Amino acid sequence: MKYSATVLVAFLAACLAGCSTHASQAADADNAKPPDPLAITVTPDLRKQIKIGEPTWADVADKLRVAGHVAADETRMARVGSSVAGRITKLLVVEGERVRQGQTIATVRSTELSDAQFSYVKAASQQQLADRAASRAKQLLNADVIGTAELQRREGEALQAAAEKSALRQQLGALGLTEEAIQQLETTHKLNAEYRVTASIGGTLLERKVTVGQIVQPAEAVFTIADLSSVWLIADIPEQEAGTIEVGKAVEAEIPALPQQTIRGKLDFVSNTVNLDTRTVRVRMNLANPRRIYKPAMLATITLEDRARRRQVIPSTAVVREDNQEQVFVQTGTDSFVLRPVNLGGEF
Repeated sequence: MKYSATVLVAFLAACLAGCSTHASQAADADNAKPPDPLAITVTPDLRKQIKIGEPTWADVADKLRVAGHVAADETRMARVGSSVAGRITKLLVVEGERVRQGQTIATVRSTELSDAQFSYVKAASQQQLADRAASRAKQLLNADVIGTAELQRREGEALQAAAEKSALRQQLGALGLTEEAIQQLETTHKLNAEYRVTASIGGTLLERKVTVGQIVQPAEAVFTIADLSSVWLIADIPEQEAGTIEVGKAVEAEIPALPQQTIRGKLDFVSNTVNLDTRTVRVRMNLANPRRIYKPAMLATITLEDRARRRQVIPSTAVVREDNQEQVFVQTGTDSFVLRPVNLGGEF
């Protein structure tokens, strides 16, 4: 029995030892980590071809990129309309056409103009009659036929007629008649109800709001003309980015319609107010346009450079973009590296 007990104990001990060994191996298998898919080990030949370094500090300037557009220079723009109420009878220009200053761009038939001309002709005739009556009164006074009071009455009537004629002459001028046309009207007494709408400046016709037969009013602007030899490049800067924007800041712009050109200049205007609807600040740059290649409403991408600041930088060639995430290789051993995600700023 003792022997048997000893053998049993030995057998159990052997069994337990065997179980312990299997349990240890299973625990080691559970604790083993799978290889990192982002880790690599380079060969000696590849190791010679790569460069390893640390982020460095440099003075860099932030760049703000915003959407912009080309616009006509409002200081070189004119809105033209008819000075009299009437009906459009002719339109002599189309949108996009170049016009000269003083060129007739439309005609309007106006009863208001003919009525004003009739009143002026009538006033001119009355003045002539009043002047003649005053002249005869002087002769009659010298001949003791009438008294001084009658001469003064007739002279007063002549002055009143002259004042009325002068007022109507100014009214015709306000309606757009030239001095030559008024003088011709006074000489020929021929009324003309056709009013000529003329270009107040030379430039390009940007907009025409009327058609033939349409009635226009004096307060209505029906044509827009702009001198496009110089235009504006306009952008709206977000309010939170506008604190360092000032006149004279360097501007670089690209226009998709003109891909071979890079526009460089400086800001000429920064608004003193914030747009309440968009929470933006408007800025602009004057842009010379002698060849008329920059056209109003062209889209542009505008880049503004901020003041230089001390920043940590790495070469752009060290950045790996994968799954919409920027990453860099970090050295973990002599020949081992692993990809780590990073948050990057702008590129300089």
